[in-house]
Amino acid sequence: MSIVKKEASTLMVVIAFATVYLVWGSTYFFIQKAVQQIPPFIMGALRFIAAGILLLAWCFLKKENIWNRQQIKTAAISGVLLLFIGNGAVIWAEQKLPSSLVAVLVSAAPIWFVLLDKPKWRENLTSRDIILGLVVGFIGVILLFSERVSAALSSSGSMAQVLGLLILIVGSISWAGGSLYAKYKSNGSAIVSTTWQMLAAGVAFSIFSLVNNEWSDFQWQAVTSTAWLSVVYLIIMGSLAGYSAYVWLLQVRPATQVSTYAYVNPVVAVLLGVFFAGEHMSLLQIIGLAVILTSVLLINLAKHRKEKQAAGNKSFEAKKNMVVVNKKEEAVFD
Repeated sequence: MSIVKKEASTLMVVIAFATVYLVWGSTYFFIQKAVQQIPPFIMGALRFIAAGILLLAWCFLKKENIWNRQQIKTAAISGVLLLFIGNGAVIWAEQKLPSSLVAVLVSAAPIWFVLLDKPKWRENLTSRDIILGLVVGFIGVILLFSERVSAALSSSGSMAQVLGLLILIVGSISWAGGSLYAKYKSNGSAIVSTTWQMLAAGVAFSIFSLVNNEWSDFQWQAVTSTAWLSVVYLIIMGSLAGYSAYVWLLQVRPATQVSTYAYVNPVVAVLLGVFFAGEHMSLLQIIGLAVILTSVLLINLAKHRKEKQAAGNKSFEAKKNMVVVNKKEEAVFD
């Protein structure tokens, strides 16, 4: 098992987290706009093949080593788990379910990160703050969307909605598993790994669009500019900016900490709705927002304390070794 260890500047980490938090929070809206007129597998194929080709051109320009067979294999597996199954579940479900309900299910991702991250079980499952932060975050999401979820579930249910819920759960598990696989198995350039992940997912979406016979009824000329602009946004911001930042964060930060995006994204989605779509926020939703932000704070504080303690222990050991060396030198001169 090879784990990529990298040092990253605090500023770059903050920028990457801000990108993942803010950009991905807006993608729910644009995915729903796109799939209203473009079949889900076709939309996924267009998004990820376009993003993959753009990244491939960038790799050529930067003279990256893109033909490492092991890196391609690892990236292809993680790309299918993350983007085809994980993100594909969201794309498909947003045809059948309200985006608020989709956000609730996706917000369970941090829990799957903790349960599937076997190398970190001792650290995560024994940390009271991390467990508390995860539980509090999920409660916050439930509070945030409880009114909308109740309305959705109280309406006439259908097997399509039940199937959508099940697919979302599978997608959430696959996303966490793919993220951890990429974290522990990937090596080499993050941008190269991202490129092959995009292309592998694009191929998988293309195959399933043919299997699902989506092309037979698809009319390019009938798609409005709003849907096309939504796809362009998903390619540039959702895939190139957001996903690249996510892959890089997995290499330099703990997976549990990176997974907090799943709690913050619904917050961003709600705020965008309030400020740009004229939606109303109830007192319960405001409380939910506060609870979610508290959970992220708890998880990050727990990681910060552990890192500070580890740095302190390292410093202590260094000083201790220095004292031993000095004593040996004094003994030699005596």
